[in-house]
Amino acid sequence: MDNFPLKEETYKILGVCMEVHNNLGAGFLETVYKDALELEFKSAGIFYEREKEYSVNYKGVILLHKFYADFVVSNNVILEIKGRKGIADEHIAQAINYLKVSQCKIAMIVNFGELKLNYKRLIL
Repeated sequence: MDNFPLKEETYKILGVCMEVHNNLGAGFLETVYKDALELEFKSAGIFYEREKEYSVNYKGVILLHKFYADFVVSNNVILEIKGRKGIADEHIAQAINYLKVSQCKIAMIVNFGELKLNYKRLIL
């Protein structure tokens, strides 16, 4: 799939994720990877928001509980960080829900929990 939205942005994000994975490897808690990613985004001059809050509208009513995306990068890419073995169906469902409430175009799930960096790109 060579022709997808925000190709350049997602490649930059993956590059940052690879840098973090190459330096830390697998086995840390997700928050450690988030902290390292935050440093790398700042260093690379990539705009991001961490733990971005989203409300859920249900039949015209804003629900009490909110969604918190791990990162929103460049105002249009949801970045969800995992530190487990594999990317599960529930991680994909979560990212799709983030896309729905955020109006972002792409979600990326990046899993640092394995020896090789694993990721999935989702387009709404």
